[in-house]
Amino acid sequence: MDYGSMVGESFEYAKEAVVGKWNKWLMLIIATILLGLPLAGYAMKVLRGEKPAPEVDDWGTLFIDGIKYVIVALIYAIPIIIVWVLVLGASAAAIMSGDSSAMMAAFGAMAIGLVVMLILGIIIAIFEIIGIVRFARTGSIGEAFNFGAILATIAKIGWVPYIIAIVVLVVVAIIFGIIVGILMMIPVLGFLIYLCLISPWALFLSRYVCQLYDSAGA
Repeated sequence: MDYGSMVGESFEYAKEAVVGKWNKWLMLIIATILLGLPLAGYAMKVLRGEKPAPEVDDWGTLFIDGIKYVIVALIYAIPIIIVWVLVLGASAAAIMSGDSSAMMAAFGAMAIGLVVMLILGIIIAIFEIIGIVRFARTGSIGEAFNFGAILATIAKIGWVPYIIAIVVLVVVAIIFGIIVGILMMIPVLGFLIYLCLISPWALFLSRYVCQLYDSAGA
């Protein structure tokens, strides 16, 4: 698997979608402002393998697909949410008690909880990435949780190449996060630039995941 080629192709895909096509970029910015739902729906088009990047139209479908996308993401996030609520609740109770030993125990529990959430996040991401593409291509929310089919797809890709591909994506995401952090230090203008970059970043992510899924030969 040529990871550099996947990153480069995804970058070119996102760049060609918006650079010089200011009307499309404006529509994508509007889609971002509208709670990101139309943007999530647009990402579904990219995950279906549409190339070049499709036009931003049929807003009703974009909204509906975006809502479905969020539902799938929330269902996957349930284990993390449960752990977070339990840890937060226990910590709040300990702090309110005023007992110093209980507060120390609460801090320890929070640290353990964060580790558990990180591990859960990694495991969930492994399944969710393929599940989201299956959902986009079949139109069935149930297929996003067809773990047998998801595992079969990962097996076709190869577990080692698949994990490496995810690590590469995380590294790129960290670099993007650093850039965003620097931009946000610029009052007002930094936020506006970030707002303009959200949609190209979403296109990059979706195209990268699309290539990863297609490498299974599905």
